[in-house]
Amino acid sequence: MRISVRAGAALAAGVLSTGALAACGSDDKDARDGKRTEAAPVANAGAPAAGSGPKVKVVATTTQVADFVRNVGGDRVEVTQLIKANASAHEYEATPADLNAIRGAKLVVENGVDMEKAWLPKAVQAAGFTGQVVDSSTGVRLRKGEPGTDGEEFDPHIWHDPTNAKVMVANIGRALSGADATNAKVYENNLAAYTAKLDALDADTRARIDAIPAADRKLVTNHDALGYYVDRYRLEFVGSIIPGFDDQAELSGSRIDEIVGRIKATGAKAVFAESALPPKTAATIAREAGVKVVDGDDSLYADSLGAPGSAGDTYLGAEKHNTDTIVAALRG
Repeated sequence: MRISVRAGAALAAGVLSTGALAACGSDDKDARDGKRTEAAPVANAGAPAAGSGPKVKVVATTTQVADFVRNVGGDRVEVTQLIKANASAHEYEATPADLNAIRGAKLVVENGVDMEKAWLPKAVQAAGFTGQVVDSSTGVRLRKGEPGTDGEEFDPHIWHDPTNAKVMVANIGRALSGADATNAKVYENNLAAYTAKLDALDADTRARIDAIPAADRKLVTNHDALGYYVDRYRLEFVGSIIPGFDDQAELSGSRIDEIVGRIKATGAKAVFAESALPPKTAATIAREAGVKVVDGDDSLYADSLGAPGSAGDTYLGAEKHNTDTIVAALRG
C-alpha cells in the first residue's frame, strides 16, 4: 500500500479523556482462529436523563464506520469522516484538517482488521491524540485470505455481512456509552433500532439471493472485497480482476488471462465493476470472456459508500443496491 501522512501537525496541548471502554488496537486479534478479542461490557444503561450536554466529537475512518457512528450516536455525536465517498481506504493520506479533527476528538473509531494500519497510527501520533481508538471489528470472526496475495492475512471488508455489521455497531455503542454515560440510554435505543434494520437487511438479502438458481450464483468482481457477502449468502466466488484485498494491487497480463479463463470455464454471467475503481479493465475482461459488464450507476459499492444522494450513500442503501444489482445480472 502506498500511503503516507503529511507531517507538520502540532502536538495536542492537553490529554483527551478516555471512556470506560479500553482502546482496542489493530494488533489484538487472535491469529490462530481469526477472532477478535471481546469488547468491554456496555456502560450503565440506567444513566440520568438522556439528550443533554455537549455533543461527543468522533472521528471515523471509513465511510461505513462513519455511517454506523451517525446511526448509533444520532444527534448526540459530531462525526468527522476521514475517507471520502467513492475513495479507497488503501490510498488515504491525512490532511492538516483531518489531523486537527483527530486532535480534538473524544473517540477515533476504525474499521480494524489492519484496514488502516498503514496510516492511522501515524495520523494519531502526528495529531498528538491521546484518547481512545475504538476497533469496531472486535468480536468479528475473520475470513482469511490467500497466502501471498497482498500481505494481508485477514479480509478487512467485514461489513458486507450484516451480522458483522451488528457486532461493529454494538462496539460503537459501548464506546459511546463509555465516553458519554449520561446519554447511554440514547445510544442503547439507537443501537436497538438500527440492529433491527440490519436484521431486516440480512433476511431480505438472503431471500433474494436464494431466488437465483444455484448454478447461476457466480460472482466476478474488481477485487476480493465481497468475500463475507459471498460466504453469508452462499454464492460462488469465481475470482477478482485485481488479486487480493487491496484494490491498489498490481494487475498482470497473466492475471487477465487467468480470470478470463475462469469466467469461461464456470459459465459466470457477468463481471461487476466497483464504484471506487475505474471500470475499463472490468469491461475489457467481460468483452474477452463474452459476458456482460455491470458498471456505471450499477457498479457495486465494495470499498466505499457512495456520494450523498446516490443509491449507496448509506450502508443500508449500498448493501441493498449491491443485492439489487447482483440479482438483476445473475437472473437476467
